[in-house]
Amino acid sequence: MKPAARRVVVPSRASIRVLAGLGLLVALALSLGAPLRVMAPLGVVALAGLLAAAGVDLWRSLRLWSTAGLRVERGLPAAFAIGAATELKLNLINAGPLAWRVTVFDELDPLFDFEGLPLTLVAAPHARSPLRFRVTARQRGVAQVGVTQLLWRTRAGFFEVRDRVGEAQGLRVYPNFAALARYAWLSGDRRLAQIGIKNYIQRGQGTDFRQLAEYRRGDPLRHLDVKASLRHRKPVVREFQDERDQCVMFLLDCGRRMRADEQSAGEGRSSHFDDALDALMLLAYVALSEGDEVGAMTFGCEEGTRRDCAPRKGMGTLNALMNKMHDLQPGGHHSDYLAAAEALSHRLRRRSLVIVLTNFRDEDSPELQPALRLLRRRHLVLLASLRETALGRMAAQPIGTDEDTVAVASAHLLAQARHDAFARVVDHDRLSIDVEPQALASALVNRYHEVKRAGLL
Repeated sequence: MKPAARRVVVPSRASIRVLAGLGLLVALALSLGAPLRVMAPLGVVALAGLLAAAGVDLWRSLRLWSTAGLRVERGLPAAFAIGAATELKLNLINAGPLAWRVTVFDELDPLFDFEGLPLTLVAAPHARSPLRFRVTARQRGVAQVGVTQLLWRTRAGFFEVRDRVGEAQGLRVYPNFAALARYAWLSGDRRLAQIGIKNYIQRGQGTDFRQLAEYRRGDPLRHLDVKASLRHRKPVVREFQDERDQCVMFLLDCGRRMRADEQSAGEGRSSHFDDALDALMLLAYVALSEGDEVGAMTFGCEEGTRRDCAPRKGMGTLNALMNKMHDLQPGGHHSDYLAAAEALSHRLRRRSLVIVLTNFRDEDSPELQPALRLLRRRHLVLLASLRETALGRMAAQPIGTDEDTVAVASAHLLAQARHDAFARVVDHDRLSIDVEPQALASALVNRYHEVKRAGLL
């Protein structure tokens, strides 16, 4: 494909109107009886004069632009977050002595929605004109911001010239960081219940020693530190915290089951896969904050798009996860649960909390059950399945007609059948969850805290 032309010159509307007016005048004169031998030379002379003036105007304007035209400086963020409106900045720099009337348009990737383009302004001489507009990424992955288009008019107004300045830049669109930021803020303010996350901070829980503290009514007497009590001459107990240095491993399904997308319902919701990825990142942040290792593997995708992140500690692991998984999209392949379980079992020898993120269907039971049994030989397994919100909305709708009665009854029947099938496939394991996508993140964090509090690992 040939690259687009850097400069395009087209006649302006004013010059087209002048030419049209000249033609109408000649036609009107001929219709009123003016001789053709007189009007033809006059028309040719007038047209030649206009063309000569237009040519001089174009030549002069291009020379002035080449010596004293406009430059564009673009300010872009290091990354975008899906669904988050971001303000972009352009600086239009006019270093010459002439003012230019221009229309500015930035070539944005189709993944972006934008507000505020195109922008029309008069660039004052020897001045810098800041321009701002907002963009919102609708899909994760690698996006591209192309060159900037400047549409300017020649000095006499005969032509409009479109210049393409600057260079295209590739950008990454990540999952939305808002959930992480909100969790960090609410956890510091001890208001996690606002997002459905329970707080399990209790004194004396866990087995890892944390600190010595003054005895308070209700503290277990078995935690009394005799030596410290004698030294301080008051009762002192040992406080413990949840075990650290444990491992959380994600198995993320990228197969056709995860392509469910209810954005078409017009409610502004994200896709199921995006919700699963957001939940993965939030729980990874929580686990890393509490001193555990976090890793992730994908399955159900094409061979060349598989991602494998070894379990590691530290907040740098969260950045590595985002960099490796920000452009993942579910494909059309069948997800082989048993092959994924075998690969993880060979790779991960240490006992870990393995979280399988998928969209369960009853027909998956013959493959999913043996995969879960294989993983449970060494690991603690949590199956997290995403349930369509449409089923819940249908079951909760008011009953007004016979058709409504049939729809609500069918929704309840399907929900019960799904619940029973899920209970069978997980062998009535109370740790696994089957929730709607918007509730997945909080449910995973609560399950993680339950595992830590009970010392199941």
